[in-house]
Order: sequence, then structure tokens, then C-alpha cells
Amino acid sequence: MSGGHGHQHVAMQPPAHIERSLWITVAVWGALTIIGLIVLWPSAGPGSGELSDPTARGTVIATSIGPCTGTAVEDLVECRTLTLLLSTGPDAGQQTELEQAVTGSKLKLPEVGDELVLTATTLADGTTIYNFSDYERSSSMWVLVVLFVLTVLALGRWRGLGALAGLAISVVVLVLFVLPALLAGSNPVVVAIVGSSVIAFASLYLAHGFDSATNVALLSTLAALALTGVLAWVFIELTSLTGVSDENALFLEALGVHIDPRGLLLAGVVIGALGVLDDVTVTQVSAVSELHRARPEATFGELYRSALVIGRDHISSTVNTLFLAYAGAALPLLLLFTEVRQAITETAMREQVAVEIVRTLVGSIGLVAAVPIATGLAAVVVLSATGRTSGDAPAVSAA
Repeated sequence: MSGGHGHQHVAMQPPAHIERSLWITVAVWGALTIIGLIVLWPSAGPGSGELSDPTARGTVIATSIGPCTGTAVEDLVECRTLTLLLSTGPDAGQQTELEQAVTGSKLKLPEVGDELVLTATTLADGTTIYNFSDYERSSSMWVLVVLFVLTVLALGRWRGLGALAGLAISVVVLVLFVLPALLAGSNPVVVAIVGSSVIAFASLYLAHGFDSATNVALLSTLAALALTGVLAWVFIELTSLTGVSDENALFLEALGVHIDPRGLLLAGVVIGALGVLDDVTVTQVSAVSELHRARPEATFGELYRSALVIGRDHISSTVNTLFLAYAGAALPLLLLFTEVRQAITETAMREQVAVEIVRTLVGSIGLVAAVPIATGLAAVVVLSATGRTSGDAPAVSAA
């Protein structure tokens, strides 16, 4: 099976000793990954801490605006009252009311027909009170998931199925291993490396098949990922990032989950970089294979330079994708700093923004480095099939 990265995966046919060396290297890393899984596998499952308040579902059947509870009309304090019909929980089938303060905010407000998720709190006297928690969106999310699956299968067919299987394994690894291992107090960097390795093995082999080309792409991905991890560690140290700018990390600390926030930040950079690295390496391996098939007489230098041109085009768009992804995630924060009229240079040095900058630049450097790594390794492997070394020119027969 080949994968759905928007390019054709081309098989390589290196000599037996080269192919054997690739498989041995992959097997060694795979064995180390399995050992890491066994050693770091958490004894407790995900979510083994304190349970949050139980929830219930309710549908808004009426809305009205009037004085808030405990105030009079002349106080001019208005609230929006929602009448809901509960569909789940101990009071299913009954109605309850929620009050929301009337503000000038442009936030979406619950309307008649909206399904809401409510937190249910039981008081000492046995009565249950409900508070708004979120909108119920599982139905819409499942529609989107089904649409995504159908789109991938329609275009990718069997390759798309392999890509979806790799995606499913990625989710499973994150939920069953990475998150519980982090909560159990394991070293975040080691957990990220082991988890990323499992994801890389699964996604690449399921999407592209078990052959030498996939081996080259996998080894190139792991090498670039290691470089990304080293750079992330160096610049987290140099820029004195603490990792506590994320309020979720502080909340975990308040819950008694003691995780090194800097290690957690580094782990996030490593896992985040993996998603684009495998795309770049597979593209370069396929490009080198196609170029060699079109020009079997090309030398290592010619093959490398030609494939590098393709890599540059790919990198230019992918780096911008990384930047826009991180900028989009930090958009509310950037708007906040802009509103308080803080200089852009000063804003960039604040940890909340500096974290995103470090992520973007370190991830981009790892991404750029993946191109020559994958291109060079792929060129060596495809030329080995002809018995030529990197500097050899094609043989010319005498007339």
C-alpha cells in the first residue's frame, strides 16, 4: 500500500546487502521503541485522577430576558433565562432553568433548539443544580469525521485506507500511551520520542508498504526528528522558556500532577514536528526514485540537485503552513497584546508568543534539514542498485 501524501510512492530495488542493512537499522530502532513502550507503559489508564462533575444533556425550549434572580426591575440588572428540557441524567424528562448575564459580548448565545452540555452538582439536601458547560456537538463532529473518511477513501482508495489506519493508530498511541505516561510522571522527552517512533512506524508502513523506500523515508524522518528535538532543547534553554505560560500546565499542577513544564513543552515540539516530517521525507524519496527511473545514467550529484529543487518547492509552502498554523492558534493572544498597544518586538519576547516562535522556527529548521537527509540517503540507495558510488559517472562502452 502507498500513502495519501499527494504523490506516488515508488519502490526501490537496492542490492541485497543494502536492503539488509536498512532492515537491520530499522529493526534495531524498532526494538528500542518496543523496549521503551514496555518500560514507560503506565500502570494506570488515562483519566485515573479525580472525576469531574457528572454531566447531563438538555435542549433549549424557551428563552427570555428579565431581572436577574435577587434583583428588581429598577436595579437594571438583566439576565437571560434559558428553559431546558433535560434528556439525560437523573432528572431526564424534566425542565430546568439557567440564567446568563446580559452583556455586550458577541459570543454565541444559546437559542431555542440548541443542545447543551450541563454540569450536574448535587447539593447536601439531595437536590441537583445544573450549570452551562458547553454546546453538545457530537453529532456534527461525527458527520465531519465520516465526511473526512469518505473523502480520503474516495481519492486514496487502498492507500487512503492505509493512511486512515495510520491515523487511527496515532490517536490510540497518544490516548493510551503518551498522555497516561506523561500523567504518570515519566520523562516527557523520552515519552515523546518513543510515542513519535511508534506513530512513524505505523503511519509510514501502513500508508506506503514494507519496502526499502519506506525504510529510507522512516530513517530520514527519525534523523530529522532527532535534530528537531536537540534544537528544541537548546533553544528552550537559551531563551529561558519556563513552559508555565500555558494555563493548562498550571491547572495540572494544581490537581497534583507534577510534570516538568519545560519537558512537556519540548515533547510538544517533537510530536508536532512529526506530522510534517514524514510528508517531506516520503516526497523526497519518491522524487529521487522517479528521477532515477527517468534518467538512470544520472550521477549522484545530478540526482541530488534535481531532487533538491523539488524539495525546495515543497519546503517553501510547508514552512508557511507551519507558521500560519501556529499563528492561527495564537491569534486571540496576539489580538490581546495588540489591543494593549504593546510593541511587536516586545510582544514577540513575551513567553506566550516566544513559545510559538520557537516551535515554528525549530520545527521549520527540522523540516528543511529533512530534505537533504532524505534526498541524500535515497540517492545513495537507488544508485547502489547500479553498482555506482556517489561520485561515479556512468560507464561508456567503446565503439
